[in-house]
Amino acid sequence: MVENESLRVKARGMESSPLLNLGGSLPVPSVQEMVKGRITQVPPRYVRPTQDPTFISNIDVELQLPIIDMERLSCPNFKGSEELEKLDRACKNWGFFQLINHGVNSSLVTKVKHGIEEFFNLPIEEKNKYKQLPGDVEGFGQAFILSEEQKLDWADMFYIFTLPTHIRKPHLLPKLPLQLREGIEAYAVELEKLALKMLQYMAKALKIDANEIRAVFEGGLQGMRMNYYPPCPQPDLVIGISPHSDIQGITILLELNEVEGLQIKNDGRWFPVKPMPNAFIVNLGDSMEIVTNGIYKSIEHRATVNSTKERLSIATFYSSNLETVVRPAPSLITPQNPAMYKNIKYGDFIKLFISRELKGKSCIQQIKIQHEERKID
Repeated sequence: MVENESLRVKARGMESSPLLNLGGSLPVPSVQEMVKGRITQVPPRYVRPTQDPTFISNIDVELQLPIIDMERLSCPNFKGSEELEKLDRACKNWGFFQLINHGVNSSLVTKVKHGIEEFFNLPIEEKNKYKQLPGDVEGFGQAFILSEEQKLDWADMFYIFTLPTHIRKPHLLPKLPLQLREGIEAYAVELEKLALKMLQYMAKALKIDANEIRAVFEGGLQGMRMNYYPPCPQPDLVIGISPHSDIQGITILLELNEVEGLQIKNDGRWFPVKPMPNAFIVNLGDSMEIVTNGIYKSIEHRATVNSTKERLSIATFYSSNLETVVRPAPSLITPQNPAMYKNIKYGDFIKLFISRELKGKSCIQQIKIQHEERKID
């Protein structure tokens, strides 16, 4: 606990300068502005001729994402144990679930929704006041664009680091329109509490000491990605966000207008997630896969678009701080179950992630220990 407290203090006392060196993305046109021109054909740079079809058959539509009830999880009796087993199965078999009765105030959620909608409705001149600076991932623009020939996603985004508070860029969150700024500030605090609670329940489901999870994630970074997916005249030719797994520990997604678009890959097949009212969609990231030594896995997912409706969402990512070494929990390592992943400092891990195109689970594959390496050890 002393070491953990030291890490927490170090995380909260980090200088903001390391965040400036994580990496950036090349500037790209706003898709929202392009759509305002009433285009009838998708520009070639957005066309994805080799992607898996975005249309999903009726058989796949019938699949249902697990639903976890936060109130039941907190029950000290059989209900709580039963819900904990459901959480364990969801994390092992899906890596995704919808969380209901999560305890985040509905009026705050509504405020955040309205604030993000208002932001993306601003004139492009106003949004460009928050555009990404060279070499910086934060701001209005797009991420993971590394070359002028690279295919583009059919989306605009606004990304910011929200916690700890001292790393916030002075030209971004503090300058946002009042409703969005106040909403994000309060939402950040509530989502950090929720993320840490969920990580504790996952430790309980794994039957390990919660301190093994807390030591990796407490005092960590929180980032938010606000997404705008405009309608597309040829939706089957494009992708809203490329297939990928998240690098963080846990992601909490809020659908702003309950328009479908998120698809996850399960058992080699894509299927759509139908968002439930007043629920969060939660998924595990690569860091959690490492900590659980592969018992829980991050899952590849993507966003699709449609021809008639815009889709808006906000993903809140909770991860380790930059100096923390992400490693398999010691109690999960035995001679029969050796470490499946190399230790890596989170700052190095996130730099690796940002420096690559989004492409499935290619990032975590870089630090996975191959069979030959384990045999030598």
